[in-house]
Amino acid sequence: MRASVQRLWGNGTMGSKELQALVEVLQNQLAEGHDGYVVGTWTIQYDKERSAFTFNKCEDGVYCEERPAVISLGGDVIDKGGPLF
Repeated sequence: MRASVQRLWGNGTMGSKELQALVEVLQNQLAEGHDGYVVGTWTIQYDKERSAFTFNKCEDGVYCEERPAVISLGGDVIDKGGPLF
């Protein structure tokens, strides 16, 4: 399972601080309902260099109509994501 977690999460291994931040980001986004920036996410990646989560909306990692939303560990929205076309 460890190998799949590292692959899923991207650049770096997530520790308890990052996991807690992800839970808080998801809870905040859930409270936003359909107005949240993570609705429609297929994969979540953690970027250690940016200290942020990327919520990728590419179907099966191939077909993309939207750029990903990017939210920092602190919950700040770096990029809301949005349509590519």
